[in-house]
Amino acid sequence: MKIFRLIIASIVILFLICTIISFFIPSDVRVSKAIQVNAAKDAVMRELDDPSKWKDWYPDAASSKYYYEHDTVKGLVLDEEKNQFIVMTGKNENEVSATYHQRGKKILTGWQIASASNTNSVTVQWYLEFHLRWYPWEKFTSFLFEKVYQPQLQKGLDNLKTLLEK
Repeated sequence: MKIFRLIIASIVILFLICTIISFFIPSDVRVSKAIQVNAAKDAVMRELDDPSKWKDWYPDAASSKYYYEHDTVKGLVLDEEKNQFIVMTGKNENEVSATYHQRGKKILTGWQIASASNTNSVTVQWYLEFHLRWYPWEKFTSFLFEKVYQPQLQKGLDNLKTLLEK
């Protein structure tokens, strides 16, 4: 009986320690990649702000179906079985924003464009913003986001660069 109480007490104390440590981990995490594209800003924006063109450069989306809202293409269905899709939510002159839906969670994503005034090239930054709850397992898994998502972001930016620099 003493061993059982010791095991339970150890588990509770370990959980409390992990929870306290997790309070020092930020709840908002941003993962991003950027690339220099030798193309006009307008050409880049045409690719980014039209979801029907995303299949041309979005990673592994060539065979994806379009996501429609009110008979208008608003994004891509990336995996029907896993209910994964990306939907454009807004745009302005330097940014296109979207929401990536994955397993019931919404992840803010988007592309920001910065251009030098006298060159015909732009920097495109693709970002993902995660808003985590207080749960320790969510906070600790945030350390893996960079390794999981950055290769996908880099692949998409490389595809976009290749497409626009033809």
